[in-house]
Amino acid sequence: MLNLTPRSKIYVYTPVTDMRKGVNGLSGIVRSEFAADPTDGSLFVFINRRRDRMKILYFDGGGFWLYYRLLEAGTFEELKHPQQSSYLSIDATELSMLLSGVSLVASRRRRKRYSKTAAEQAA
Repeated sequence: MLNLTPRSKIYVYTPVTDMRKGVNGLSGIVRSEFAADPTDGSLFVFINRRRDRMKILYFDGGGFWLYYRLLEAGTFEELKHPQQSSYLSIDATELSMLLSGVSLVASRRRRKRYSKTAAEQAA
């Protein structure tokens, strides 16, 4: 079961991903494209060209989890990073919306909320 908390770090790889890749192949993408350690507890999301398949790579301390979602109908939203980066950081709410078919581009947060990262940047 995938347990998400507000503190979960979630990264979406924006280029197309070959869904034949397993844990080793996706970990290689994390190391090379994200310049990150795939065992740091973050969730790494990968979507195929047709946007009907998604894999989520997660390390829980004892080993890797590879979640795989295949849509029977419809597609996942195509996400692009504004600065042409190869990955995008999202939160647990946005991942839930992405999995549910809600557009992240059309919906945006209108009310100001406290964010630890925003508070650290202001200090």
